[in-house]
Amino acid sequence: MGRREIFEADLTWTGERFERGLRLAIEDGRIAEVGGLRSAPTLRLESRALLPGFVNAHSHAFQRGLRGRSEIFARGPGSFWTWRERMYELAAETDAQRLRTESLRAFREMLASGITSVGEFHYLHRGPEGEELDRVVLHAAAEAGIRIVLLNAYYRTGGIGQPLSDVQQRFASSSAEAYWERLTRLEPALEPSTQSLGSVVHSIRAASLEELAAIHAESRRRGLVFHMHVEEQEREVEECRAAYGKTPMQLILERLQVDSRFTAVHCTHTEPDELRRFAEADGTVCLCPLTEASLADGIADVPLLMELGARLCLGTDSNARICMTEELRWLEYAQRLALRRRGVLSGPAGDLARGLLDMATLNGARSLGLEAGRIAPGALADFVAIDLDAAVLEGWSEETLLPALIFGTGNEAIAGACVGGKWRYRRG
Repeated sequence: MGRREIFEADLTWTGERFERGLRLAIEDGRIAEVGGLRSAPTLRLESRALLPGFVNAHSHAFQRGLRGRSEIFARGPGSFWTWRERMYELAAETDAQRLRTESLRAFREMLASGITSVGEFHYLHRGPEGEELDRVVLHAAAEAGIRIVLLNAYYRTGGIGQPLSDVQQRFASSSAEAYWERLTRLEPALEPSTQSLGSVVHSIRAASLEELAAIHAESRRRGLVFHMHVEEQEREVEECRAAYGKTPMQLILERLQVDSRFTAVHCTHTEPDELRRFAEADGTVCLCPLTEASLADGIADVPLLMELGARLCLGTDSNARICMTEELRWLEYAQRLALRRRGVLSGPAGDLARGLLDMATLNGARSLGLEAGRIAPGALADFVAIDLDAAVLEGWSEETLLPALIFGTGNEAIAGACVGGKWRYRRG
């Protein structure tokens, strides 16, 4: 057993409210006890509030290198494809050193924004000379100190029934067997306390329906979480209908056994009945509001998802901007009128803020198969520290602090990020 540490902040989030006088006993990277412990704190966090660390359920770390380079804001229906061309250019020139650099930048920026866990949806498997890149991402995460679930992507076709392009060869999995062999080879490279694996089929265009079903079934057998891009763009839906006569989500619901380990990323153009069926199957929807907005793709039917009680989580996706409070605001502000009309938004601001916080913590942790997202005995000791003296929070009370944080701040109120009981980022 490792050293027992006692943390005490001015305020600690219990899941319902901030409370004073709580001490957290940390052992072996987990929370052992919470309460008015007799032991004196080994770390007193003055003018700080503790929340569960934010969970980023969907990231492409190498795309951090597109910041300032891509024409994300191009007008017209071709904006995504213009961005996609820039992404392919970046992928083509990214070697191991470049990937390490961009991943470190992204992961360190995540920690500085209060993100303690990331689901890295990783499909850039090979460098220009064929060098293996999966371990590079793991090493960068370890160097930064962030918790990572490497969501290793299967990518065999460049479109439905189409061969991979030259640059897409960098993403390639030759077969389902080769894919599982890759994951098996990666297991010894994992840092057990902070790193794990998840299974991915990139999208409906990246695999045959038989491959999708086989990989998902094996993922369930192994007890892994499974993630997939689903209906991000209208073009994807149209091409799927042309090839199969059905939408991607219809095929998923018909051919796969969706359960709590399945996360569908985006669902931007998913029909209401299919969203309902997916939610009833206990699937999670991961939204990436800043990326979805910047690419002019739109955002999923959030009012319906909230009305259904669907589990929603958040991702930074392209990492054009890394800020979880801003992701939460975009998710809610973009559809506030629709939410109010459906009666989803009612009650005080604190109730809404609690629901949004769950998306950025509990639901993200569930999506990644992590025992995180809450401050309770047995949970991972992953925290974000909030600076109670930050100018943007001036005038807070215990009742208004959470909504003030979510609706009024960026990253300037983030004072620290703790992963497994170790402070990986501290300011001031």
